[in-house]
Amino acid sequence: MKITVIGTGNMGSAFAKQLSSVGHTVRITGRNIDKASALADQYANVTAYAASEALGDSDVVVLATAYDDAVTALNSLGDLSGKVVIDITNPLSADYMSLTVGHVTSASEEIARAVPHASVVKAFNTLFAQVLAEGSRFANDQRGSVFVASDSERAKQTAIALAHSLGWNTVDAGGLVNARYLEPLAGLNIYLGYGAGLGTSIAPAWLSK
Repeated sequence: MKITVIGTGNMGSAFAKQLSSVGHTVRITGRNIDKASALADQYANVTAYAASEALGDSDVVVLATAYDDAVTALNSLGDLSGKVVIDITNPLSADYMSLTVGHVTSASEEIARAVPHASVVKAFNTLFAQVLAEGSRFANDQRGSVFVASDSERAKQTAIALAHSLGWNTVDAGGLVNARYLEPLAGLNIYLGYGAGLGTSIAPAWLSK
């Protein structure tokens, strides 16, 4: 796939590493173009661009910014008509221990309202950056899960295919409204990792017999 990654922090860096490792073509951008360039130099098939040039011929955008910066970052790319936007954000408070949006809406729903010509899909938001960077395999050959929610079947299938290419199991989590469940699930994972001291090598998974 041809993919634009917005964000050069821990999650954006993890995506650049993993997407490159399986041969996707990646255009990466962020607020600091020098940081984006330094990150791109580490991996094959990854090139840094200023935001206004970062969309190019990509079919997919991975939104790896803070939620508060998400809409501004997406708008900086230009016309998103027909693009699949994979929203990995969580609307976290300053101490990361609560959500600033929930119950009657979600980060993903608010982003979708702000970029109505794109197809927004919630995915990868329940993973720590360390987990994403290290890959889908856990102890005892367990494989992690990526939960995927969207009102667009095309966007959902695109995110599922991308997750599978990186080795993840996927769970179809229904419509975008169910981001209202996935974002609190990420909050619980953050609490368990930091608040309960379990560390950042954990992730929720869905099991079946």
